[in-house]
Amino acid sequence: MFVFVNLLDAIAGILDMALTLVMWLVIIRALISWVQPDPYNPIVQFLTRSTDPLLRPIQRMLPPMSGLDLSPLVLIFLIYFLQAFLVRTLHDIALRMG
Repeated sequence: MFVFVNLLDAIAGILDMALTLVMWLVIIRALISWVQPDPYNPIVQFLTRSTDPLLRPIQRMLPPMSGLDLSPLVLIFLIYFLQAFLVRTLHDIALRMG
């Protein structure tokens, strides 16, 4: 049983780190978009390729308002929700089982 508890706790920790990484990628992409970066820059291409699959569905549901794209903000709120709910729930389940 302790193996499953440790596995669940490890999954929660890795999920928390992955969500934090994605959040920082989205923040960096949003900040870089303010300065009209070179689209051929490898860093800009990486940021675009890594965040587009997450931002595109939100952009389809929430069109730009007055030229302002709010999809990064919505995604950051969603990530915070997942960290507060899902990650904490997994940690709590592991704690109660252990």
